[in-house]
Amino acid sequence: MTPKTPVERQVERILDEHSDDEVEVIVQMSGGRGGLTRLERTAMETLGRRRLSLSPREILPPSYQKRVTKQEKEETVSVRARLGKAAAETMALARIQEMGLQTLHPLLENGLVRAALARMAEPARKSAPSRDAVSRFWTSRSMPLRLERDELRQLPEEVGEIRAIHVNRRLSVPTTLDTRQHRVESEDVLVSTWGLERIKALAVWGAYGARGKGVTIGLLDTGVDPTHPDLNGKVAHWAEFDSLGNLVSGSKPHDSAEHGTHCAGTLVGGRESGRFVGIAPEAKLAAALVLDGDAGGTDAQVLAGIDWLLEKKVDVISLSLGGWMLDAEAAPTYTEAILSCTAAGVPVVAAIGNEGQQTTGSPGNDQFALSIGATDPDDRVAGFSGGRTLVLRECDYIDPKFLPLLYSKPDLSAPGVAVYSSVPGGTWKAMSGTSMATPHVAGAIALLLSATDIRKKETGPQRTFLIHDLITGSVEDLGESGQDHRYGFGRLDVLRAIDFAVERGY
Repeated sequence: MTPKTPVERQVERILDEHSDDEVEVIVQMSGGRGGLTRLERTAMETLGRRRLSLSPREILPPSYQKRVTKQEKEETVSVRARLGKAAAETMALARIQEMGLQTLHPLLENGLVRAALARMAEPARKSAPSRDAVSRFWTSRSMPLRLERDELRQLPEEVGEIRAIHVNRRLSVPTTLDTRQHRVESEDVLVSTWGLERIKALAVWGAYGARGKGVTIGLLDTGVDPTHPDLNGKVAHWAEFDSLGNLVSGSKPHDSAEHGTHCAGTLVGGRESGRFVGIAPEAKLAAALVLDGDAGGTDAQVLAGIDWLLEKKVDVISLSLGGWMLDAEAAPTYTEAILSCTAAGVPVVAAIGNEGQQTTGSPGNDQFALSIGATDPDDRVAGFSGGRTLVLRECDYIDPKFLPLLYSKPDLSAPGVAVYSSVPGGTWKAMSGTSMATPHVAGAIALLLSATDIRKKETGPQRTFLIHDLITGSVEDLGESGQDHRYGFGRLDVLRAIDFAVERGY
């Protein structure tokens, strides 16, 4: 008997776990990279270096002047002289998009798939209204399909270029705890939230005069209330996506719950409450609604949102969302999308999840995401904060000789208990969760970019990995020596990250 392929095994598992006549899946295609690329090799080198580090300082990058050769500098100057830096980066992004869409052609040309798409477009189906075009996710090289059971079983045989098939998971709005504003904000810290003070954002404002100006942060969440006093004028781009990743036409900025506005306040909020709540108050937001406050969302919505954010040329992506997992093997649903972001020079910051020790959330547990745990005002890890060792048994992005590969999450932690921030209706509330910790790190990256010349000196994956190394290597080392399941490498310190960046020539 011929052994089943990984895709066939995935299909078997999906059919065993779902008894419906039709199943919503996300089909991911192979090709476009040509084996292990420089990006993937660099990513693996970074992961390997972190696994053997006993201190966060060991993962700090070398000086810019020492690392960059004369030839590399001349090539960089030549490209920028001919095209300009912005034009060169736009061309690189367009190339990533073109390659991603090309890989989907065999799927779109298949008769079984075309029949499924025709059914999905039937106006009579209220859950899938008629569309002019099917969703195609170029960052992840995938597309959503609603297939009958027999169609799903046949698909791997009919389209040989399929890399993986995943269920289009339903994602709930992350559980958060409504808490009282912490005593330190009424007794010790009066000018800002305790989180801003703890990660030294206020010191960055004073020492470097940097508050995120010129940086755009991508936020995928329940939406944003743009009329909130702390967020007025800060939502530069807006979109909403349905469960299959289609853009909802005519949507206006709004929040379907409180979660998105709370995260937005921690990213870019001002001082309308009497205290500063936002880490990078001069940055702008590109915000998309991918989680409905009542119904939640899907993986397809998040993948569509990632495509849209890169098209809007954001500088960093903040994901306070995900589906929790008990397995040690992380789902690869988001790996390709995160690698595409990495190739474009955009770090993806994601919450590790709120289900406690030995659990994680996806995409926060992806090996290439910068995943975040939560700490309290006493620098203790919150009991709900996730983390564990994960394993990759099969992966197209990693040389087989390194498999199975073990890696640990989270990468670092940040304030996530009793975080005071904006909520819809022009008010404020304290909440707890790794969702609250994540925008502290994304906001810190906005400060790092506005305070340094990183965007002028680095592009593509070199920029992404540099940011990862600076943010992670500068943490306050807490817990066990090196990376552990609770703190990661330690608690965020954005002032130290910028100090190290400047000292190293950025």
